Amino acid sequence: MNSVQRFSLTTRRGRRLSTTIESCVRHFCRGHDEGDWFYSPEWWDPHDGGHTVSRAVSVNGNGVVSVVAHPSSLPSRDSWGETERWLEKRYMEVMTRDGEEKNEMFKILGYQWRSLRFNDDTRQSTVKVMAAYRTLQPSSVFYMQQPHCLAVPYLKSMVSVGLTSLTASKFDMKSVAIGEKQMHILCIGHGGGSLPLFLAKHILGAVVDIVELDPLVISESVRAMGFPAFSVMTETGKRALQSPEVIDQVMWRGIHERLFLYESKAEEFILKNQCNTYDMIFMDAYDGADIFPHTLWDSGSVFMKALSKVLHHEHGTMVVNLHSDADISDIDRSNEGVTTGKYVRKVGRAYKKGLMENEKNGMVFACDVPWLCNVSLVVSRGMSKEGRLNGKVMNSLMKTSLEVDQILRLPFSCLDYLKTGLAII
Repeated sequence: MNSVQRFSLTTRRGRRLSTTIESCVRHFCRGHDEGDWFYSPEWWDPHDGGHTVSRAVSVNGNGVVSVVAHPSSLPSRDSWGETERWLEKRYMEVMTRDGEEKNEMFKILGYQWRSLRFNDDTRQSTVKVMAAYRTLQPSSVFYMQQPHCLAVPYLKSMVSVGLTSLTASKFDMKSVAIGEKQMHILCIGHGGGSLPLFLAKHILGAVVDIVELDPLVISESVRAMGFPAFSVMTETGKRALQSPEVIDQVMWRGIHERLFLYESKAEEFILKNQCNTYDMIFMDAYDGADIFPHTLWDSGSVFMKALSKVLHHEHGTMVVNLHSDADISDIDRSNEGVTTGKYVRKVGRAYKKGLMENEKNGMVFACDVPWLCNVSLVVSRGMSKEGRLNGKVMNSLMKTSLEVDQILRLPFSCLDYLKTGLAII
């Protein structure tokens, strides 16, 4: 059975989930969020093993790295024709721009959730992938990761609290949203690449550097999870591909030109590029043993000093994904029941000491992630130190989140990922 047949069969097994009042309201007001947690049984269900797309052993300590596919019920088959016509229109635009007048027909095979896993246990990333082919080359199937879709709640939380905190620091989000100004972002840890791809899609001025230690993770994200191949960089700092393939130009509309994916240790990359200044840094760097390396949050390390230099001193904002260690005995009643846990507070204080010690303004806080035992830890250099009561900070962020929603028109509301709870470190 070839890849076309296999994808079609697994797609047909997908089941459509009934809608809820909440998802109907969100669909009516904002446009449908294909990554809504309501659809998580399609890819999160531990009893559904899915179909293994690839499986290999990492040489960088992540153990067995596999990509597992699950059928997706959305987008429905009724909408496939519209997407096919969009691809055909884009193909004609690209070919005409290159001096050729050439038409091509495209056919969609279906959509899948694809999860990157370490050691058949840890789910590092989940993305939605579209499979299609050109009718003149039916054996050549290409995969396109859906850049508008974030599946995992902690990624939505990181985006929401990060962009809201940055906007609250008087950063000109309106100008970067429409591409009038650039916004420099660093993502430490790549996974399947859904976070940097989402940011580049929704913020036209976003230029995103991505650092990933494991070359196997990079290759699988491109080969099996539909991340743009043109983003991959060499050790010399040049593109691995001299120019994007025609199909890349058709699919990405320039998004791929604002993504730069480096194979490197985070420490080495930061030390080598200390002339860079980043408006935002996202860190999601758990290894094959599901551990966040201490070297990435050691307050007295050379890495922390270098990190302090590259984070913008006026409005720089860093967001770190952490697994919460809190249980019921750790709940701090004075912080309105926010269960950050001793480990999260320890990491937060380390970043506060390493990144905020000599800053006039700034704040470090943790925000709970709905439905998961994760915390989004935020280091903000631009938020005022005045009025640092939880209630005042929360009210300020919730107000700003509405502004971010209006500017970026994300498929989900930032407010939903702020109102779960906040604790100032």
